[in-house]
Amino acid sequence: MTGWRRRSQALKQEIYALYLAYRDPRTPWAARILAAAVVAYAFSPLDLIPDFVPVLGYLDDLVLVPLGIALALRLIPPDVLTDCRERAGTMTTRPTGRAAAAVIVLIWIGLAALAAMLIKKALAGWL
Repeated sequence: MTGWRRRSQALKQEIYALYLAYRDPRTPWAARILAAAVVAYAFSPLDLIPDFVPVLGYLDDLVLVPLGIALALRLIPPDVLTDCRERAGTMTTRPTGRAAAAVIVLIWIGLAALAAMLIKKALAGWL
């Protein structure tokens, strides 16, 4: 297994562990909220910044997700994290991010509406 493939697999396992920690009642609320946001974004089929946007498209995948994971892992108690990592190693199903995809679609629709409003306002003042 190549180095990149190994790192990718380890990252997926950490995301599974975060998912399990989010559902664990021993996890503090702040950690649960952050873990839920990171897991939802990581498993979402859509990105906040689409991958076809040069440089920025991959920036969220390469920077935001690992930073979110690192921060969430610091907030989770060590004993909970150890249990969740062990269970993540045996997990066979993957959670989906349909709700996160819906939120991202709504953000894009809102941004498109805002852009249309600003363009209309600029054109009205120009004409």
